[in-house]
Amino acid sequence: MVRPNEEVEALLQEYADLIAITGGDPFKARAYEKAARAIGGYPADVSHLDIKGLKEIPGVGKSIAEKVIEYLRTGHVTVVEETRAKIPAGVRQLITIPTLGPRKAMALYEDLHLSSVGELADAIKAEKLRDLKGFGEKTEENILHGIALMQQAGERILLSTAMETAEDIVTELSRITGCENCAYAGSLRRMKETAGDIDILVAAARSAPFMGALTELPPTAEVIAHGEKKTSIRTVKGVQVDLRVVRPDAWGAGMQYFTGSKAHNIRTRTIAVHLGLKLSEYGLFETEGGKRVASRSEDEVYTRLGLPWIPPTLREDRGEIEAGLRGELPEVVTEADINGDLHTHTDLTDGLAPMEEMVAAAAERGYAYYAVTDHAPNLYMQRMTDEKILAQREHVRSLNGKHHGMRLLHGTELNIGPDGEVDWPDEFLQGFDICVASVHSHFNLGRTAMTRRIVRACNNPHVNVLGHPTTRLIGKRPGIDAGLDEVFAACARTGTALEINAQPDRLDLGDENILRARSHGAKFAIDTDAHSIPQLAYLRYGVGTAQRGWLTPDDVINTWPLRRLRRFLRKDRAD
Repeated sequence: MVRPNEEVEALLQEYADLIAITGGDPFKARAYEKAARAIGGYPADVSHLDIKGLKEIPGVGKSIAEKVIEYLRTGHVTVVEETRAKIPAGVRQLITIPTLGPRKAMALYEDLHLSSVGELADAIKAEKLRDLKGFGEKTEENILHGIALMQQAGERILLSTAMETAEDIVTELSRITGCENCAYAGSLRRMKETAGDIDILVAAARSAPFMGALTELPPTAEVIAHGEKKTSIRTVKGVQVDLRVVRPDAWGAGMQYFTGSKAHNIRTRTIAVHLGLKLSEYGLFETEGGKRVASRSEDEVYTRLGLPWIPPTLREDRGEIEAGLRGELPEVVTEADINGDLHTHTDLTDGLAPMEEMVAAAAERGYAYYAVTDHAPNLYMQRMTDEKILAQREHVRSLNGKHHGMRLLHGTELNIGPDGEVDWPDEFLQGFDICVASVHSHFNLGRTAMTRRIVRACNNPHVNVLGHPTTRLIGKRPGIDAGLDEVFAACARTGTALEINAQPDRLDLGDENILRARSHGAKFAIDTDAHSIPQLAYLRYGVGTAQRGWLTPDDVINTWPLRRLRRFLRKDRAD
């Protein structure tokens, strides 16, 4: 179910947006944004805290704490509702466009009386925005692109949102008497970056108790269909959940069928036909006579088809069938293979927790090593200085090995400038154990300039990891326009790892680009880019994305022992 922290985070972020729309104090808006992020990333349940406890959360003062208490007690905050009432509903719809800020949305409403996404698209096509202050042809292009992103995303939700909902439902249904198995299937089990709906499968002799239970769960807002074989509901967050119950002896066939993908299932059914068999969600049957020959487990079904068990993340008809028939399926990387996280932040810059707490949480995950990589000075709002980063380095050294023997690496996340330059000179960079370099600005450079920019950064002997390489934000911002094959080749040539950023709204690189980069011989780092303790658990989404890109532990540098990792990080520099 939705954590109270997340509900409060959404409320405070909305209030920050409302302040911006109404032309309020920008410092106040930023304060609420910061508090929203801090509460969203706070490890404890804020519904159990009083005002004193809330004020211990970084960025939460007395006024914000009082609003949080009011919301937790009553379900609303008076000042938020009053401010919300001042903003036309149409404006609130416009600010959902990824590339349109709140002030521009208000201007469009006041000057052109636009109150819907459709009206705005029509106005742009009629070139009505160009005479407005702060708007122009480039702004129109950006807004249209934002509308396209919205339409492309449709009603799909992020992998993490779908996973949280699915796991909560699986937990509840698994408690019901008669449940022999319960799991999520579909695109969620295949770890696709977004999901259109959630498929849940139960193995039980009777379906009625489970169908009834689903309709009565707290997050259920609407019952779409309620039957003996399938029940569909919509949650309060607008997510559709489809539940199917199969007999226990058909569990394996049901999981194989409902996991998909459609293309993969077509291939397996075709193989079955060639073997004189018929494959369905109920089992694998002989065509002549109808005898069931496999159904209890997925292993059994695949074996009878002459295939090894194929990891769900590979089931996209991208060569996994052929590789299985040849005995060449990769042993894909798993979360257990990861020895450390190489991209994380603390409250020295935009993280939410002190370094000691982040380090302790990482050690609890069983890591052999862990890198602290706060932002470098060219990301000006973080106010990093040489003195701050050097003091942090001494702090890192003092903590080294004190948490279950975990080794600490002191690093930084550098900013790749428009010409490929990074924040600090070579002599200063030599003092870091690891440098992640990322694009944080100037997203609209031309393709040639953007490619040259990134390749130059990879050629820097101190840059070890190219962070969130395409800069995309799923459903909000497209990836940069760059010659990615040239970038991937440069990474392979220079010994620069490509990051698979596990933040659910990034998952960058995505699986298709991972496959391309792997063909160039590049190596990868699966990192969380964690800004709070709970975000360290995002690793699972990065690992799932890496699996979809067919990566093995040898492809991923943070599965390696520390000695091998350190050799890679030297990039052939002299010791």
